[in-house]
Amino acid sequence: MAVPNLTSILKRILKAPTAPFHEYHVRAEIEALLKDCPNVKLKRDKFGNLMATYKSGKSKSSPTWVLGAHMDHPAFVKKPNSKKSEWDFLGGVPQDLVDAGVKRGLRSKPTGAIATWNFPTQISFEKIEATACDDLIGCAVIVATFWELASLNLSTTCHAVFTRAEEVGFLGAWHLAQKWPFGKNDVFLSIETSRPVNGAVMGSGPVVRVGDRMSVFDSEGVAVLMTTAKEQGIRVQRCLLDAGACEATAVQAAGYRAVGVSVPLGNYHNLDANKEIAPEYVMMNDVRSLIDLLKALVATKHDGIGERTIRERVEVRMEEYGPHLKAAAKLFK
Repeated sequence: MAVPNLTSILKRILKAPTAPFHEYHVRAEIEALLKDCPNVKLKRDKFGNLMATYKSGKSKSSPTWVLGAHMDHPAFVKKPNSKKSEWDFLGGVPQDLVDAGVKRGLRSKPTGAIATWNFPTQISFEKIEATACDDLIGCAVIVATFWELASLNLSTTCHAVFTRAEEVGFLGAWHLAQKWPFGKNDVFLSIETSRPVNGAVMGSGPVVRVGDRMSVFDSEGVAVLMTTAKEQGIRVQRCLLDAGACEATAVQAAGYRAVGVSVPLGNYHNLDANKEIAPEYVMMNDVRSLIDLLKALVATKHDGIGERTIRERVEVRMEEYGPHLKAAAKLFK
C-alpha cells in the first residue's frame, strides 16, 4: 500500500481549480486520495457534499468527532443560461478589487465553467502558497489525518465531511445539518484557514476558536481541544477569530454541538495588505501541528485526559461544599 505523504496530498488538492457550486475537481481528488485508504468509507449526500468515515475496532473517542472542511473558494463562474462569455465572481471580495485583478491579467484561462486567479502552487519546508488555501488546506489536513490514522491502524471511529458552497453562505454545511447523518451527540469540528486577529500569529500553531464573527462555540468542545493539545505537547493558540465566520456557526444554529480550529492564513481571500489580488499562504508547521492535534483528538476518550466538563465540576463542588450550604441555609430567614 503506497501511503501518500503530506506534500503530495497538498499538491494534488491545491492544484485543483474550484469555485462555489463547482467543487467537482477538488472532490474527485479527495475521493481518489481516500479510495484506497484502509478503514475509510466514502459516500456523497444529495447536495453533493462528500462524507468519509474512518472506523477501526470498537473503540471511539469521546465525543465522536465530525471533521469538516469546505471545497470551494472565491472564483469566477459562468453566468447561468448566458449565451455570451459572461462571468460572475462568487465569494466575499469587493467587485472593484476583483475588476482590478482582472485588469492586471491575473484571471486564469477558463477550466470549463470556472476561472480562478492564476498563481502557482509552491510548497516548501516552511511555507505553503497557492491560489486557494481557504479551505483546500483544511481538506488536505483531513485527508492526511485519515491516512495517518490508517497507517497506525489506530482503533477509533471518526467522521469527516467535505462541503460545497461555503463561500456564499454555508449552503453545504446547512444541508448537512438539516439531514444530520451522524450521532446526535457527535461534535462538528470546522477546520478552516482564517485571518489571524486578536493576538493570533502565523507560525505559532493552529488556533482553537472560541467563536467567530457570528457565534460563540461549544465551551466543552473547546476545553477538550485545549486539554488534548496540552496533554500531547502540541502548540496551539486560543483566540476569538471574529474577522469572518465558519461552518461551525451553521451547524450549531441547526442544533448540534460545534467548535472550530483554524490554520492562520495570509492574504485572506487573495487580498494582500495593499488590497491587491495575491496568492494565499499558510505556514507548514501550523499545518503539521493541526494534523497532530486531530490525530490525538479522535483517539482520546474525554474522561481519560484529566478534564472534567463544567457540569461535572459544578456537581463535584456541590457535593464537596454541601455541609457549608446546609449550615448557611439556616441563617437565611
